[in-house]
Amino acid sequence: MKCLFIVTGRGLGGDAMTALNEMKALERKGVECEIALDASAHGTLFEKHGYKWHKISVPHAGGHSATKLSAIKGASKLVVATFKARSLIKKLNVDFVVGVLGGGAIVASLGGKAARKPTFSMISTPLDSKVCPKFNQCYILPELNMFRWDELPKNTAKAFYPLAENMGDGVEAKALEKLKEYPNFDENKKTIVFSSGSSIFKGMVDAINIVADKTDEYNLVLVGLPLKEEYGELIDEEKIIYVGYIDWINHLFKFADLTVLTDDGVSLEEAFTNGKPIVALARVKWGRYQNMAGVFKGAMIESSVEDVCESIDEAFRNYDSMQEKALVYGKQCMAAADDLADDILKRVK
Repeated sequence: MKCLFIVTGRGLGGDAMTALNEMKALERKGVECEIALDASAHGTLFEKHGYKWHKISVPHAGGHSATKLSAIKGASKLVVATFKARSLIKKLNVDFVVGVLGGGAIVASLGGKAARKPTFSMISTPLDSKVCPKFNQCYILPELNMFRWDELPKNTAKAFYPLAENMGDGVEAKALEKLKEYPNFDENKKTIVFSSGSSIFKGMVDAINIVADKTDEYNLVLVGLPLKEEYGELIDEEKIIYVGYIDWINHLFKFADLTVLTDDGVSLEEAFTNGKPIVALARVKWGRYQNMAGVFKGAMIESSVEDVCESIDEAFRNYDSMQEKALVYGKQCMAAADDLADDILKRVK
């Protein structure tokens, strides 16, 4: 059986990783997977994992921050994108199509319909959630408000983000070995990891600085690369352990006592798979509020940047009950990729 993934973005960030994780799950079940990206994409993540990719048109309409103007501009390009997707689907003679988020989900829906192939869309933005369910089966990811609804619209089901197969296999000793390389790491202190994903947003720097200025009782570890150069100048490496962009985040999550993250589905799930309670900072990324505490009830404390110290104290006061819930959600998240693959294949057959 053969499948085409149509993926939004440049092929190197979270959208690409979501696609890659689900591709791996389908491949474990014997499906051959092909990838299509916008012609302007870099495709770095897929190439790093040994995949070639096809160039089509995948208009970008702004995702969660889409405006009416950006949506209209994206829609105007959809006619060309639909026919390019249809041509590739027919050329590759795939059995089904999977669209991944935003423009990727929408182009897959339209191209798959035009090619008369079973299509499935992973959706998480206001725009793809309006368009895709009209054409095919869709999987609602946690960032979308509909994930919290008891009754879902036709052609929709809930799904957690698919994660890498080894994400829950963090080894504390490996993180400890890495952290010992930093002179301000103290093995006798509790460790708190701060992360807004691969990019460090200003709100995350502000939050870790607030904690560092108030207390020295924790190892404060900051992960990622500054979104803007000036954010890097705000990082005080005498008080903060700045590790940059790392490929051992699963080990670090396993070692940490607590994580302070932005309210993004993927990062939250990755922390839960290693059994860690979370303080989720709202409105750090582009001012978005996603109410992830409403999804992961009891395992997470929602906080503003300004109240981060109080929220950390609250998390440690309720640590045992939060960790118990985190472990439950972690198991569900680790099963998400295979569960989604099973559901897709059941519907195709």
